[in-house]
Amino acid sequence: MMQNHLPRAERYDTMRYNRCGKSGVKLPAVSLGLWHNFGGDTLYENARAMVRRAFDIGITHFDLANNYGPPPGSAEENFGRILRDDFHGFRDEMIISTKAGYLMWPGPYGEWGSRKYLIASLDQSLKRMGLEYVDIFYSHRPDPETPLEETMAALDHVVRQGKALYAGISNYRVPEAREAISILRRLGTPCLIHQPNYSMLDRWVEDGLLDLLQAEGVGCIAFSPLARGLLTDRYLEGIPADSRAAGPSVFLKPEDITPQLRSRLVKLNDIARLRGQTLAQMALAWVMRSGRVTTVLIGASKPQQIDDCAAAFRATDFTREELRAIDAALGKGP
Repeated sequence: MMQNHLPRAERYDTMRYNRCGKSGVKLPAVSLGLWHNFGGDTLYENARAMVRRAFDIGITHFDLANNYGPPPGSAEENFGRILRDDFHGFRDEMIISTKAGYLMWPGPYGEWGSRKYLIASLDQSLKRMGLEYVDIFYSHRPDPETPLEETMAALDHVVRQGKALYAGISNYRVPEAREAISILRRLGTPCLIHQPNYSMLDRWVEDGLLDLLQAEGVGCIAFSPLARGLLTDRYLEGIPADSRAAGPSVFLKPEDITPQLRSRLVKLNDIARLRGQTLAQMALAWVMRSGRVTTVLIGASKPQQIDDCAAAFRATDFTREELRAIDAALGKGP
């Protein structure tokens, strides 16, 4: 098959790869998420350029979910098209993940954590991407009405079928995560990774989850490390007309950007400049500071943003004074 892109030969020379828990898998310090800007409502050529650039700088992990778009499923379709157009022969150099848990189709079998939904969803995802298997398949959220044994047994089943190589969980709080990890271990398919949201502005994982994952040998991939784009220079002086907050997004609204938040962002930006980083780079480095996060999951709307974020892992050490200043800017600490 003729392809239109030849990846850089030096792509592995500068990226750092971290072991995922106690597994044999290593993930790049920065991974690319296709939650936004890869669906049917975006320019295909821009999405294609972002995946190309990510792979060219050593980002080997691409994270999707069944419902990413919009419309739902279109991010997987576009990613499959990119694989066919540009990466024929490079599948074995990639870690591709997808998830199921949120609403994907109507009726009682189109969301949550039943065996029927999870297995059917993965079959659909593989068809959309044109793949025989994904590397990681996640339960995207715990289901309060389905026994966790059923949900985890479905993950174990697709791994044994060869439709996924590893199992993961996302958005599981400490009690559910502990039980899920235990069930998967008993089934013989250890949990590879947990994907929680984690940023300077949302630190809930520090209340036990990171300790649990470290103790159990499970990797951690942090999503929304830039807090929906707040931890960038976009909102330091207001709400730009072309920003997510100014648009129709249900994930970030103008009223979310309060004067108090903007004041904190300005203080954080001043600390980042003293470190020789952008606010986004410092925010990503901060998430990785303890070594307990395997990789940070970034989003992007253009290739340059991927380059800027990927530079974050080159300076992940913080002095005690810097950490105290960050906590003070966030209104935390003594």
